[in-house]
Amino acid sequence: MSANAPSLPPSPADVKARKGGVPLVCLTAYTTPMARMVDSHCDVVLVGDSVGMVLHGLPNTLGVTMDMMIMHGKAVARGITKSTLVIDLPFGSYEAGPQVAFANAARLLSETGAAAVKLEGGVHMAPTIRFLVERSIPVMAHVGLTPQAVHVLGGYKVQGRAGDAARVMADAKSVAEAGAFSVVLEKIPGSLARSITREIAIPTIGIGASADCDGQILVIDDMLGLFTAFRPKFVKRYGELGNAAEAAIAAYATEVRERTFPAAEHIFGDEAPQKQAKP
Repeated sequence: MSANAPSLPPSPADVKARKGGVPLVCLTAYTTPMARMVDSHCDVVLVGDSVGMVLHGLPNTLGVTMDMMIMHGKAVARGITKSTLVIDLPFGSYEAGPQVAFANAARLLSETGAAAVKLEGGVHMAPTIRFLVERSIPVMAHVGLTPQAVHVLGGYKVQGRAGDAARVMADAKSVAEAGAFSVVLEKIPGSLARSITREIAIPTIGIGASADCDGQILVIDDMLGLFTAFRPKFVKRYGELGNAAEAAIAAYATEVRERTFPAAEHIFGDEAPQKQAKP
């Protein structure tokens, strides 16, 4: 075997082994250029069904299809060499039962080259998670606020407050026992996120949870300020690229209307420039 064989991205098992260690850095990506930018900085890159809202203008994630996830999954896979690539199973692709979930998860992995799938749900999805894991499909779980259940939950509300904490704790324990290699905790009280992180043996990845989770994830367009339709409380903007892009577009429009662009340096002459003779 060559000593110079290329190193492989971390596997789901490697991610699981990070429990209690240096926090896992996770971000979403939906395109090849963005995947290349985040790859060197992230442990996990997620092709989230948030793509429906961020790139396709959908009001929620429910309209996202398998074909959309595969298309964006393939694009992101082309830009990933160092991170663990995980792709969301979209709404309607796994809830009907373990066999349906397996068929769609297998298609997702085989057509994109991703390392794992992510699905939403706790106690009621544990049998499906176990079925997938036993058939060699690694699963990242997702409990707390589960956006695909937005209509049942009555909106994007904080989950796990007061008497509801036991339910979210049971969901987290259930997916861990079923074999998930990690679990996203979304929009739950910090104290509950800390308790779950202490209680279960797999890494917790927070989004609107606690800094004491084993990792964090954000939607890339949220943290860069590219998605401006709304801003969740748990999002920190590390850039305001949306504002910068709008300013650049406005400047371009002005110069076109004033005929100052294209300028001489952007226009081709009638003759090719003469090459300088060597001395």
